[in-house]
Amino acid sequence: MADKPVYEEASIDGQPSKLASIPASDTTVWADASPLLQAACAGLRDGELIHGDNFNLFAAMSALEIMDPKMDSGIVCTYYSIDEAIENGAAPIPISLDSTIDVCRTIDIMDHLLACEAAWHKGHSLAQTVFSCIYLLRLDRTAPHALLHSYCRIIRATCKAVVSVVSDARTHEEEDLFTMTYGLPLNGDGDDKCLSILNAVEETISRQLRACKATSSKRRLPEDLEPLQSNPNLEEGFCKALLCRLRFRKHFFHVLSCMKRPQGRGLESARKHIASCLTELESILKSADFLRSCFDESCEGDIDDKTTASGFEPIGFDAMLNSRLSAPTPPRAIKILSWKKAVEYFVKLLHDLDVICSYSLDPHLESLLRFVVQFQKSQPDLVARSHLQLLLVQDGKLYGRDPFFAVINKAAALPEATKNQDIQKNESFLQLGMLELAFRNECGEVSSSSNDENTCMKIFQHILLWVEEQTFWIAFRFLILGFELELYSTGEYCMVYWYLYAVLIKLAEKTHLMMAVSHDTAKRKGKKKKDSPKDLARESRIPPAVLFLQCYICLAEGLTMMLAALRNEIPVFHGPSPFNTEHEKFVQHFELLQRACIPDHVSYLSYKESTTHARFSTLAMYNYFKDAQRIAKEVKSSFSNDPERLAELRKLEQVAEHNSVAQNVICRLGALDPSLKVSFEFSHHPFFATVVVKRS
Repeated sequence: MADKPVYEEASIDGQPSKLASIPASDTTVWADASPLLQAACAGLRDGELIHGDNFNLFAAMSALEIMDPKMDSGIVCTYYSIDEAIENGAAPIPISLDSTIDVCRTIDIMDHLLACEAAWHKGHSLAQTVFSCIYLLRLDRTAPHALLHSYCRIIRATCKAVVSVVSDARTHEEEDLFTMTYGLPLNGDGDDKCLSILNAVEETISRQLRACKATSSKRRLPEDLEPLQSNPNLEEGFCKALLCRLRFRKHFFHVLSCMKRPQGRGLESARKHIASCLTELESILKSADFLRSCFDESCEGDIDDKTTASGFEPIGFDAMLNSRLSAPTPPRAIKILSWKKAVEYFVKLLHDLDVICSYSLDPHLESLLRFVVQFQKSQPDLVARSHLQLLLVQDGKLYGRDPFFAVINKAAALPEATKNQDIQKNESFLQLGMLELAFRNECGEVSSSSNDENTCMKIFQHILLWVEEQTFWIAFRFLILGFELELYSTGEYCMVYWYLYAVLIKLAEKTHLMMAVSHDTAKRKGKKKKDSPKDLARESRIPPAVLFLQCYICLAEGLTMMLAALRNEIPVFHGPSPFNTEHEKFVQHFELLQRACIPDHVSYLSYKESTTHARFSTLAMYNYFKDAQRIAKEVKSSFSNDPERLAELRKLEQVAEHNSVAQNVICRLGALDPSLKVSFEFSHHPFFATVVVKRS
């Protein structure tokens, strides 16, 4: 603002443009700031900016770059308010006086809202996606248009349900914009009746579709039934296109409602609605050909990039209208998903939700963790992850029914009687006494025998052992997640596999001990007095679960030594980083595990000591990959009833076989042939690399 009365805004090239949309008042006027900005630009070098004395890095994160559409929320836009947009005819009711065009453009609005909804699920703000629809921002205006009104109501109710699920699950990051509604009209009176309103409209269109079919058979039409639009040849196609869209919204809303029922009671019903949703999405895709053939005019550009099935731009949307509401930081540049991509997104979302609904709610913790890991491999989006979180933890219980103490009790293979004792609420000494009594009763140690073992100490050692096993399993998952997220560069693989090896060694050790303790407890409970030679031989064998981990260990150790030898003997293979040292990288990747001492006595120094002397000559002395290959073959028969682990063993066997051959080639030619090129790819396994050796 300035004192002299200049009422024109400046365009980017400094020339006056249209009159200001926000009028001046009695005390303020508009002034052309272009000369000031041009003078500032001339005096600034690349990377410099104008700022006050109190400007800091935090402020820089929210700084505005004037005239940049991605950064400047105050840049000139089409409309500055919803009322202004409505007054200028941006969201007319009815959409068109031609009933055929009105129906077609209504379907365009439905399709674009689906694309906006998918973009919102993918991480963009609600204000700039779904609520870029002016009809949603002034929903009462749509009341005379029953079709549009019913659709907008179900959209708003669906958004509210999804925000509630994600907020309750807390699976989103603090900086995510997903749950931020910024005062948008998300809560509306009568939204609890959105399904009844939608059902009424659906029934009307269903009757009209039946009437279209009756006309072809020359049956008499009901006198009170009016056609959707004026062209009889298009009536049936429009009815089908509308019905599949309305029914998809209805069934999707039912899916969200059923999945929120406590203790998984609505999962079976949700699966039926998911199947209906997928059927309606197929019909929506099929309707595209009809919608594109309705008018002689064709849309411009690639149809696959359009946000509507017809290919036409939708009426009633302005992404910049809510840009000031989108976040406390500058608005993001948003590209709405195409209509086809949006349908693909919802198909995947529904398949992910179906996987959740088909889960058996197994109370065993090991089965649950394996399910979560397997589910994560499909890379589910935020909405699906939130529903899984809410299903697993309800009212502080697993599935809302099993106390976590009882779940851990079973997972840790503690005596069955201990779960009936409410020891987690008692004082520590009372806990010890009650738990000891339960343990003695179940194990037949009630009598005051001369055996002076501290039963309580045994129990707590048992629990500690289980906690350690779970801790190392989590550390293992933490490390391999870096491969899935592509956080490791090739030059860091050596330290990653070395740390993975250290964690797997401890995990195998704790797993073996845990299985031995569980077996001992089962033996006591069975009161076996004398072991047969067969039993002793069986106990002396290494359990298949431990051998499975041993296969991982051999691969991790083999890759570590091979990478270390390549680094030590071929300087070109591992040059110094221009940004940070190897020690700094070690700290960046493993600091969290190091702080928790997982595992003990593991440090950058011990990593260097164990890898500094690796050479091709030492690699030739022992082939860890052959061990991994042998173990994978031997242990397969133990997992014949476990398809998941059987498939994993096949992958491990392939990696071991390829890497064994590659190691022999490297050991034979590595130091002598400078043209030898070694690379790593994940063609057979997601986190154990396959070594590829070529001559350049």
